Amino acid sequence: MSQLDPATIMKQQVARAAVARVKSGTVVGLGSGSTAAFAIEYLGDRLKSGELTDIIGVPTSFQSEVLAKQFGIPLATPNDVDRIDVAIDGADEVDPQKNLIKGGGAAHTREKIVDCLAAEFIVVVDASKLVDRLGTTFLLPVEVLPMALEPVKRAIVALGGEPQLRMAVKKAGPVVTDQGNLVLDVKFPNGIDDPATLEKALNNIPGVLENGLFVGTTDCVLIGEIVDGEPQVRQM
Repeated sequence: MSQLDPATIMKQQVARAAVARVKSGTVVGLGSGSTAAFAIEYLGDRLKSGELTDIIGVPTSFQSEVLAKQFGIPLATPNDVDRIDVAIDGADEVDPQKNLIKGGGAAHTREKIVDCLAAEFIVVVDASKLVDRLGTTFLLPVEVLPMALEPVKRAIVALGGEPQLRMAVKKAGPVVTDQGNLVLDVKFPNGIDDPATLEKALNNIPGVLENGLFVGTTDCVLIGEIVDGEPQVRQM
């Protein structure tokens, strides 16, 4: 491709800015999604060139595991390491308090484990992901055990949500997570007023494994933008 679209350019720039902060000898949480994929690629480039050494990656999904192996990043699980120094991950929405909605790729459960364990959690997004209130442009993903699908849906309706089962695109039937569960995408008609309370309420429903609200976990948001025709990165 001779000419990249502006969204791709922004994703690449912000991923490079995040990876530039990674130091040798650290354990790095490897996020999921298109922007995080660029970060994994650039981390592999820095390792291959010798600019970085002694890096261990902790992937948040099968996607990030496959990419990390492709780019030569040594891997471990959260059970194998005593710390995660920094995690780099994308988001589907970011509010002014740096709270997030994640889970567009159905990887939010593992992402939350890795990102919350990290001493520093860096979120990489393009400017289109910024919102005044969560839930206004993106449905909230909720990972559900298959045997509890209908009871969970009823409980979510009681909380004011409108759940729908996420269906696969190039596969018959629903999306299945890396844990073997299903995903409900939940619409809140007026957005989410109190993300912290809703995060806890959803996770208290029997049968819910995890939801895509990330509240109070983000240390830094790097935002890719096109300003006067040139890609720039700013920090929230």
